[in-house]
Parts: sequence; C-alpha cells; structure tokens
Amino acid sequence: MVFIVGGLAGNTLAPNHCLATLSITMTVLGSMLSATPLSALMQAKGRRFGFMTGAAAGMVGAVLAVTGLYHSSFTLFLLGALLTGTYQSAQGFYRFAAADTASDAFRPKAISWVLAGGLVSAVLGPQLVKATDDMFVVPFLGTYLAVIGLNVLGLILFAFLRIPLPQPPNAGEAKGRSRMELLKSPPIAVAVICATVSYALMNLVMTSTPLAVVGCGFTQDNAADIVGAHVLAMFAPSFFTGHVIARLGAPRVMAIGLTILAAAGVVAIAGVELTNFFIALILLGVGWNFGFIGATAMLTANHTPAERGRMQGLNDLIVFGGVTLASLSSGGLMNCAGGSVQGGWQAVNMAMLPFLALAGAALIWLWLRPMDKA
Repeated sequence: MVFIVGGLAGNTLAPNHCLATLSITMTVLGSMLSATPLSALMQAKGRRFGFMTGAAAGMVGAVLAVTGLYHSSFTLFLLGALLTGTYQSAQGFYRFAAADTASDAFRPKAISWVLAGGLVSAVLGPQLVKATDDMFVVPFLGTYLAVIGLNVLGLILFAFLRIPLPQPPNAGEAKGRSRMELLKSPPIAVAVICATVSYALMNLVMTSTPLAVVGCGFTQDNAADIVGAHVLAMFAPSFFTGHVIARLGAPRVMAIGLTILAAAGVVAIAGVELTNFFIALILLGVGWNFGFIGATAMLTANHTPAERGRMQGLNDLIVFGGVTLASLSSGGLMNCAGGSVQGGWQAVNMAMLPFLALAGAALIWLWLRPMDKA
C-alpha cells in the first residue's frame, strides 16, 4: 500500500516533482538504519519483541503520515515514512525467523513459505488502496489510516509468536567470525551482492511505476493493478522456489533471477502500453523472488547460530543501503531525466544494466572457485 501511494502522495506535497519519491527513499533509509539495531535487539530479546517493535514503529509512522497529509506538511510526511522503514526492516527478518527452527534440508522451503504469505498483501493491498485513496477530501488520507489499523493487527498477531532465544556462547567458547571475516567468505560476499542487486533493482523500477503509469495517461487504478500483479509475482513463486533451490542449488537460482530481471528491463524499454507495464512488472517480481530467496538461502547456510545476529543485521544494512540509493535515484531518473515520462521510464530501466553485470560477474567468480560450489 505504501509503495503504491507513496510517490503519488509525495507528488502532491513535494515542493519539486523531482522529490516525489523521496518518501519511499526515506522508508528504505529507515530500513537501512534500523537493520543492525533490530538484529541485535532480536538476538537479545527474541524475534517476538523485535517484530512488535517494528509494528509499533509502523503505526506511529502512519500516524505522522496522516498528520502530514492533513496539514500539507511534506516534512511530517517524510518523518512518518522514515519510521515506516523500521517496520519494513523488521518485516525483512521474517525470512530469517523461518530459518531459525528449520532443519538444514527444510530451511530454503521454510524461507519460501514465509515469503509466500506476501500473496495476501498482493491481493489485499491494491484493493485497500482503491477503496481508501479517495475516501476523504485529502487524497490518500484513508489509505494511511488503514495502514494504522493493519499495524495494530500485526501487534496482536506477533503476541502469539514463539521462537526460542539463541543460546549465548559459554565462557571460552568461540563467538564466531567478525563482520569483516564473514564478508570475506566468498559464498557470503556473493549472497550479499546478489541480494542487494535483486532488491535494489526491484525497488528502483517499482518505485517509479505508479508515476510512469499515470504519466503515460492511465489511471491510478491501473497503477494499483500493475503493482498488485507485481507483488503477486514477487511472492507466488515462493511455493516452489525452495524446491528449486534444493534441486538446482542457490547460485543457479540466483542466476536465473538475474536473467529474469534483465528481461523485465527489456520489456519495459520496448514500450509504454499497459501490456508492457504488466509484463515487465511481473517479470521484475519473479526475478526478485529467485534472486533474493536464493541469496537468503545461501547466506543462512554459511553462518553459525552464534554469528546470526551479526551477519543478518550486516546483510540487511548493506541490502537496504543499496535499496535506499536505488529509490533515491528512481524519482530523479523518472521525473528529471529523458525530457519526458517515456524518456524517464527508459532511463530507470537502463540503469539496471551495470548492476546486473556486477551481480552476474560475482556469481561467475563464485562458480570458478570449486570449493565454494555447494
């Protein structure tokens, strides 16, 4: 819901149209800044406490967004978006929580099944936006009020979560590798690179999509439907992604994901008809799913429980750092490059190329190291 309306709402408040997607950038920045503290908090207090903290931050962020919209304050709206990022960061740990109590063989499937829950958001989110975006005189006020209610529901649900706290190492027992040592591990380094590229490029294109769709003469409902199809494509493959990883291995699945992301860019550049938008965003979602879940599976298989809080927080700090830069670039490329909506949309999709090349090169490097193929 926030990603569908964030750029459109920002466009009504921002003093400069180049800043229309700044609220989404602030959300991702909030995710980046929250990743390490939330990981440490969950390591010390447990997943339930961390997830409830994220839901509470999302609720307060939505309250500030409502206040900003009502008073036409772009500053308050951005502050609310920043706090919403803490919710998004906590949500990013769902996949790790799924792996906490899973066996080695079941871990990729557990991660996939949890991410498959996003199908519910893919169906409900766009419909809630359609039902609430013009509920009040102030555009999108109703949408953010609905976000408040959803976060309250999240607080209730998380109260029932039961995941044991990780056992602290005994005196004299190894505490695991340092952050720098972890990043020097080839499988971990490649997993972080591919997760960052997959998530950042997905965000780069998705952030600009509502602006591009409306700017090309289509409606806000069209934009909501396209983003809804994209989110469905992000999570629907999760029912079998874990099985594919178990069969082909995480590196091959990540390579497939990067290839599909490249195909999404090609379709988007080819035209600005509704069909192009739908196909490109569906491919973008599937590519993200394979790239991101594959990277998460490889990451969780290459660190110990003692290193969990250290590595997972560092991973999401780097991932959301990349996503922050992508979302910040998205609005500028869309509204201030190319000289037109079509030109801006092409610039957004062309920007994917060097990062796909980087991630592809990292995977090739990993494959050339026989000891790391597993």
